[in-house]
Amino acid sequence: MSLLIKNGRIIDPSQNLDITGDVLIADGKIQKIITGASAPLSDRSLSGAEGKSTFDATGLVVSPGLIDIHVHLRVPGQEYKEDMQTGTAAAARAGVTTVCTMPNTKPPIHNRSVVKEILQRAEEEGNGVKVLPIGSVSIDNKNEQLSEMAELLAAGAIAVSDDAFPLQDAGFTRRVFQYAKTCDTIVMLHCEDTSLTGGGHAGVGKGGGVMNEGIISQQLGLRGMPAVSEEIAIFKACALAKETGARIHILHTSTAGGVEQIRRAKKDGINVTAEVCPHHFAITDEACLGYNTNAKMNPPLRTQHDIDALIEGLKDGAIDLISTDHAPHAAHEKELEFDAAPFGILRLETLLPLGIQCLVEPGHLTLSQLIEKMTWTPAKVLSLPGGTLREGAIADVTIFDPNEEWILKAQDMASKSKNTPFDGREMQGRVKATIANGEIIWQEK
Repeated sequence: MSLLIKNGRIIDPSQNLDITGDVLIADGKIQKIITGASAPLSDRSLSGAEGKSTFDATGLVVSPGLIDIHVHLRVPGQEYKEDMQTGTAAAARAGVTTVCTMPNTKPPIHNRSVVKEILQRAEEEGNGVKVLPIGSVSIDNKNEQLSEMAELLAAGAIAVSDDAFPLQDAGFTRRVFQYAKTCDTIVMLHCEDTSLTGGGHAGVGKGGGVMNEGIISQQLGLRGMPAVSEEIAIFKACALAKETGARIHILHTSTAGGVEQIRRAKKDGINVTAEVCPHHFAITDEACLGYNTNAKMNPPLRTQHDIDALIEGLKDGAIDLISTDHAPHAAHEKELEFDAAPFGILRLETLLPLGIQCLVEPGHLTLSQLIEKMTWTPAKVLSLPGGTLREGAIADVTIFDPNEEWILKAQDMASKSKNTPFDGREMQGRVKATIANGEIIWQEK
């Protein structure tokens, strides 16, 4: 199968490319990028090729397929929220060709059999999207007994994480880091001191914090989650990473203090990377007004001061990449009172539009810099294939219109659940086609 993508604006940060030209794909690989006088070669290269086709990308951007290293697909065990088919359909529509799925499933991704199940279901139901499991650092996500990390990695996991069940005990965290280092893998961390937040996920409905601690939480009469809880947890994680030599990745950074801790750690030579999610730089905790449970998440939406710091971190490199923390929940769960509703919102289909709208349009990042933080950098952080349009690379490609304006409608989203605070919001930037392994897995009709 051969495919020629013609006349697109080709942006590939891995090669410092921002040019107009064609991309030739054959046998699931990038064959060549063709520009200027060499353009006629493309037609000759396709001559006589079986199954040849052409995609006209005039006026569109052609980039490496987006890579989202922080997604909750709810598989196995919570398919009423999201399943493999609907989650990967949302990814394909978002231009995401690779998703890394988190271990807070039922059962957790804490042994070889669960890893194998996810990989098999992705092969059978994954819409062509690559689904890569992330193993739990502990058995049953209890943070009491170490998981068999080496076994998880041998079965196909690409990292380990405590996400949704943040590590608290410094001694156990140290053992996690030591074991991960011997396995040469990275630990992806949800940084939250639950003694300050009242329990985080475990505290839902039990008096725990449910939103950012500040003026808005006081107005609503809701228990807050102070920003310092993240800052302290990041400091502790970085200190232990320095002592053990482990590689760590800070998930969903949300506070100004957290950004500063990461910046200092990097200057100190600690092997730490970090991410931010679009909702944390797109809206503030004011979205919770009216007890809007679709704006309830952990870490919570913060303040404009925090947003400014997150953006600065993206600009100066303290924050390495952008991921979604896609977290679907069924309607009946989000329709509960604010205290009892679960944390989490849909994010996949808003990834690129919010990046363009909140970062590129105001001039904080160039379009190439934004794409880098969604492709090449996440690929490097987790040592994944993809994130590039180099010759011979796997042909994962996203084609999008960076200028198209449209209204997001929750009922039209591909996810099984519809819990988004962006319903009815005008977006900018829309994916037109997604290509994985050289095949078009989604195309706007």
